[in-house]
Amino acid sequence: MEVQVNGGDVKAKVKWCQDHLEKEVKVSEVFQQDEMIDTIAITRGKGTVGVIKRFGVNRLPRKTHRGLRKVACIGAWHPSAVKWTVARVGNGGYFHRTQLNQKIYRVGAGAAGGVDNNASTENDPDVKNITPLGGFPHYGIVNEDFLLIKGGVMGPRKR
Repeated sequence: MEVQVNGGDVKAKVKWCQDHLEKEVKVSEVFQQDEMIDTIAITRGKGTVGVIKRFGVNRLPRKTHRGLRKVACIGAWHPSAVKWTVARVGNGGYFHRTQLNQKIYRVGAGAAGGVDNNASTENDPDVKNITPLGGFPHYGIVNEDFLLIKGGVMGPRKR
């Protein structure tokens, strides 16, 4: 994972990087509660999709001969080539996106560290773990340190 190093002058940043080279950096050392972060991810891939879903082209009239979910004219007679600007069938999704200003609600320790109550608050009478009974669907049990942020992160589970 790539994390930007901020704060201090260039000398201090280089020294910090040299001190932590090939060492494990905990999530709690990098992030704090109530901090605003940007999440960068790749959206879920949708496979091959047509021009209506991919570019929002209008459907053709009902009586068109060779299908109506198409582009009516893909180019002029001369030059006799299809330009790159014409909407065509292709891959949907799998885009690189940055989501700005997501608030961190909690920086938690994972179950691998021997923590039982990583989901309890000050007002909770019960000891609670962040993993629900049976694990998260299509993910499993949270063993590592984690962040709880407002909103979603793009992409499929476990990416």
